[in-house]
Amino acid sequence: MVLKIQEIRELIKLVDQSSIDEFSYEYEGSKIKMKKHGVEKSVVESVQTDVPVQTPSLPAMPGGQNSEPKMDAAAMKESKQEEDKDTANLHKIVSPMVGTFYASSSPEAEAYVKAGTKVSKDSIVCIVEAMKLFNEIEAEVNGEIVEILVKDGQLVEYGQPLFLVKPE
Repeated sequence: MVLKIQEIRELIKLVDQSSIDEFSYEYEGSKIKMKKHGVEKSVVESVQTDVPVQTPSLPAMPGGQNSEPKMDAAAMKESKQEEDKDTANLHKIVSPMVGTFYASSSPEAEAYVKAGTKVSKDSIVCIVEAMKLFNEIEAEVNGEIVEILVKDGQLVEYGQPLFLVKPE
């Protein structure tokens, strides 16, 4: 089985947006190996034809890897305290894996939940797709969805909060 270019691109995106630095996959003589080193990435696939596939290196962003505006320590601490105060009594439903977040079972279907939806601990709240496997994510608690923290189709990381739930 040879992976298609689109599947390889999806893998690159998933690895790029995750915190892992190295990924290897081998199946029936096909091998994919990806390594991240700072902002430079390389991808090589060796199949029966042994044709390497490489992605171009990304240029470094001005100001280092992170080009977000800088906040002073006091402003960051105050912002963090306000966030903790707001979410201290709320349960966070987190992603159990790296993948793509889907709010509904198909593009035409309604979202599983919206802000204000009452859920039980076994209610399905979303799907996280990883490597063509669609994993249903359950609420884990009885309560009410207060906020959806990610957008439909967004790549999510392991442990990333997806929903805030006010427990009953």
